[in-house]
Amino acid sequence: MTPITVHRLDLGHFTRPAEEWGGPHARVEPVFGYLVRHARGALLLDTGMGTGSPETDAHYRPVRRPLTVGPADVDAVVNCHLHFDHIGGNQRFPGTPVLVQRAELALARAGGHTIDSLLPGVRYEELDGEHEVAPGVLVVPTPGHTEGHQSLFLDHGDRVTVLAGQAYDFAAEFGTPYRPWLDRLAELAAGRPARVLFAHDHAVREGVLPPPR
Repeated sequence: MTPITVHRLDLGHFTRPAEEWGGPHARVEPVFGYLVRHARGALLLDTGMGTGSPETDAHYRPVRRPLTVGPADVDAVVNCHLHFDHIGGNQRFPGTPVLVQRAELALARAGGHTIDSLLPGVRYEELDGEHEVAPGVLVVPTPGHTEGHQSLFLDHGDRVTVLAGQAYDFAAEFGTPYRPWLDRLAELAAGRPARVLFAHDHAVREGVLPPPR
């Protein structure tokens, strides 16, 4: 069986103003994408901040790193959700299917959700719930940060990896507050060691996922 491998891509960082997250000061957040190789090829989770807009740049002061993965390197792109810092490079993949939850795409197309200029020219494939990309590679809805947020569940056999996107901002927050989809992840993991990686945190959550409630 071809092993599933994960490579984290450093796509830069931005500064979130204090008033936006309720803290005493602005905080710098990294932006990560993930290249996943599997039995049927490869996929890319998220594509970074892209060009952005003058207003967004003034607000978040992004520092961008180039996306080193191109259309020839992957068979599909998966966006955990459609905020600008996750879809900025989507238009570099005009013929590549971009997997997104139907509810998330509808929200984005309604306006006021992302940088609208980043949406056209992309071959979206709309999902309604879970979707198996390849054996051991499963898209799982993880709503909370947005209605249509989704994560990747990777089954390595003796262990699992969850690419959680922005299901939680930080590894230390994982599981708090409780969200029902945590039970689904625990069910899929079936007591095996789990490694959980995030879109905006260098830290990794390690350990067995809590059993379903």
